[in-house]
Amino acid sequence: MPKILVIEDEAAIRRVLVKILTEENEAYEVAEAEDGLKGIEAIKETDFDLVLCDIKMPKMDGVEVLEATKKIKPEVPFVMISGHGDLDTAVNTMRLGAFDYISKPPDLNRLLNTVRNALDRKELVVENKKLKRKVSKNYEMIGDSTGIVQIKDIIEKVAPTDARVLITGPNGTGKELVAHWLHQKSARNQGPMVEVNCAAIPSELIESELFGHIKGAFTGANKDRAGKFEAANKGTIFLDEIGDMSLSAQAKVLRALQENKIQRVGNDKDIKVDVRVVAATNKDLQKEIEAGKFREDLYHRLAVILIKVPALNDRRDDIPLLIEFFSGKIATEQGTAKKTFSKKAISLLQDYDWTGNIRELRNVVERLIILGGQEVSESDVKLFASK
Repeated sequence: MPKILVIEDEAAIRRVLVKILTEENEAYEVAEAEDGLKGIEAIKETDFDLVLCDIKMPKMDGVEVLEATKKIKPEVPFVMISGHGDLDTAVNTMRLGAFDYISKPPDLNRLLNTVRNALDRKELVVENKKLKRKVSKNYEMIGDSTGIVQIKDIIEKVAPTDARVLITGPNGTGKELVAHWLHQKSARNQGPMVEVNCAAIPSELIESELFGHIKGAFTGANKDRAGKFEAANKGTIFLDEIGDMSLSAQAKVLRALQENKIQRVGNDKDIKVDVRVVAATNKDLQKEIEAGKFREDLYHRLAVILIKVPALNDRRDDIPLLIEFFSGKIATEQGTAKKTFSKKAISLLQDYDWTGNIRELRNVVERLIILGGQEVSESDVKLFASK
């Protein structure tokens, strides 16, 4: 049941508002406060879904109540109640974060529509926060080994900036996790995070994929199409396996980084983009540069910050934590009870040669959960995890 707080010093108007809300919709739980100070006390004590707040009140006016609430519970929507002379102030409160305002005396339909819309908005905000928490858990970085702690420390320092980051490391080590954490902890986290697997796109299509094209630019270009850089505007673009990008595409990426402009394939019109670039590769780009396969100037543009993700064999102390994490995650995905691993089973897994890194470990844990006993034993590991 949505909880609504009415803050209004005029008792007659307060009674009208409460009556309208409770009689028209029995699902609303309505509380009252006769001034701003008591309103703030109520907001601190109760999680309201909406606040209706008068502007002119003794002790503490509506603008002050709004500003104070935004500091302690910023997600609570406010609808301001304004007299004729308060309209300019009411409009200004929307710049401070108020959802809307209604005039005195309140119109029944206008009031109810505004309340419904504000509650719908609150529901969307809450749902978006839940989704973001789910995304964060999907890309959680597990481990407290020296290498992982160092990476987390670098992310904390670098994420708030717009510095470009080059992530290196073998396949399956979790380079994409680093990229997602850089985005989520940045000021761009409200913008898009666009991923491009450069190795999965044919060389003849990579430029169109990154920069878009206009109709007729090549066979099959039946209409104008925006590319990944445009899609990532105000956000982050993650260029995974950038070492597999063609030299021609590399030249265009370099220009985009230098000038914050791109051109769609088949067009010479510049399009401004505001994008943070995070790149990753499993290749030694210095060797690729020596072999003439990667541009040195692009490397220096990308590698403002270098993050090297260690192979699983170099962080074996994290394996028990990873097994615990994956077993819980897999149980949730499959809707089954979580299985435990015996100490000997974990010890045996720590001794394995993990050429496929974390990706391989996850697959093995899932196999052991499906095929092993209620407690995965050393014999289960020998039987089902052998290569």
